[in-house]
Amino acid sequence: MLDPKPSATRRIPVVIATVVVGGLAGFAALYGLGLSRAPSGDPACRAAVATAQKIAPLAHGEVAALTMASAPLKLPDLTFEDAEGKPKKLSDFRGKTLLVNLWATWCVPCRKEMPALDQLQAKLSGPDFEVVAINIDTRDPEKPKTFLKDANLTRLGYFTDQKAKVFQDLKAIGRALGMPTSVLVDPQGCEIATIAGPAEWASEDALKLIRAAVKPATASY
Repeated sequence: MLDPKPSATRRIPVVIATVVVGGLAGFAALYGLGLSRAPSGDPACRAAVATAQKIAPLAHGEVAALTMASAPLKLPDLTFEDAEGKPKKLSDFRGKTLLVNLWATWCVPCRKEMPALDQLQAKLSGPDFEVVAINIDTRDPEKPKTFLKDANLTRLGYFTDQKAKVFQDLKAIGRALGMPTSVLVDPQGCEIATIAGPAEWASEDALKLIRAAVKPATASY
């Protein structure tokens, strides 16, 4: 007599197929979720990618660790304060190419890097370029000011974010993995290049690269 119920051996392929299809659907959903969280390409930032491609051959020697932008990415409009405690935003600097740097006094590589950033500001700052070094010490607000004064680092503007939100905002888009972090930003607020860790910003390698980044980006926003 024929068994009206499907045999166990017949059910196994069906079960496996269901699991595989379900797994693929779940993977696709997760993958889609991941894509939705990834920075979306901003057409306004295509020029920054072109600049990154142009200066990529200059990313050697003291700035070899720079990662050039490969897709259009507009940075969040980072918020922080100036030396007088007045609110500032990244968009306040539109029209300039920026080197945005996050530093803290508890970060040894940051402290070692600051003199080079100060020299870079002295050599290249002007209507087309500025170093925006943002301190993220969260405890003693006077400590970073004292550090800069004692080290005679007087060319850099003083910017601070005692909540360290600027770090979290950059971390959320995969551009801050540790300290120090620096992002080369075009006049529209778009990423040109990023580096995790310190660099000799006053070196000829760095000066040549930044001059090349600034040159095609002199048009105001």
